[in-house]
Amino acid sequence: MNYLIEVMPQLLQGATTTLKLFAYTILGSLPLGILLSFGLASRFRPLQWILRFYVWIMRGTPLLLQLIFVFYGLPLVGIIFDRFEAALFAFVLNYAAYYAEIFRGGIQSIPLGQYEASKVIGLTPIQTITRIIIPQVVKIVLPSVGNEVINLVKDTSLVYILGLSDVMRAGKIAMERDTTLLPLFGVAIIYLALTGVTSVVLKQLENRLNYYR
Repeated sequence: MNYLIEVMPQLLQGATTTLKLFAYTILGSLPLGILLSFGLASRFRPLQWILRFYVWIMRGTPLLLQLIFVFYGLPLVGIIFDRFEAALFAFVLNYAAYYAEIFRGGIQSIPLGQYEASKVIGLTPIQTITRIIIPQVVKIVLPSVGNEVINLVKDTSLVYILGLSDVMRAGKIAMERDTTLLPLFGVAIIYLALTGVTSVVLKQLENRLNYYR
């Protein structure tokens, strides 16, 4: 226990990178995913095909492979990122694809009669989307989005492959330095705390949106 207390500051320092990547990915991937979902649900076939191909690539290949490709592969064509930017770029593209499919399902679950009713009362297409469609879709897809958010917390551990000083890399360094597995228990505690807090926040948000129940 004393050893865990001693090594915890190093792990928490690495957790700052984990939290930054988590927050920036949410801020980038959720809006992008919503925009892509409307493209997937549109009737414009060429756009649908392009976006479906993108979603297929992002969901059909491992995130670890995408991280390696962005950091080590893109420089071959002159596109260079630093380590954190490469990780963020790969995470945003990957999670936007998942969110796009989730929101697409939510959009297509809204009855067409609601679109027609909004025209009758004089709402513009933008007003229909922002005031009628999106609020309902958010309630429908929140549990699925919440699962992906929790997965994101754990997936941030993959950035160790790029040499970023996240909580996983900090634990690995301490483990190799002191020849003990105890740092990994500290890493597990931090991830459990992060997923626990995220789960509570998502549950509270879900309860707030269930105002008709």
